[in-house]
Amino acid sequence: MLAARMCTRVALARPLVQPLASATPVSVRSIQTTPAQLDESMENAAKFIGAGCATIGVAGSGAGIGSVFGSLVEGYARNPSLKQQLFSYCILGFALSEAMGL
Repeated sequence: MLAARMCTRVALARPLVQPLASATPVSVRSIQTTPAQLDESMENAAKFIGAGCATIGVAGSGAGIGSVFGSLVEGYARNPSLKQQLFSYCILGFALSEAMGL
């Protein structure tokens, strides 16, 4: 117990990393990130990026619609006598996936 206390005191008394005697301070440069004058090209770029982010939901809607009509073709190929019922389900699925995209 006494040895553990002594080791802990010794470990806390001296630093873990010894500084180098020949270390010179490193110069730090600051980088200017905002332009002095905001030009039109940056504003247009920001508008296009915003428009692209706003239309991401259309991709999910398109995938849902493709899945619905693909399933319609598959179901019609398996059982042609259910054409009318499958088509009504297809229109319902189209409307729901389009509404989720909005």
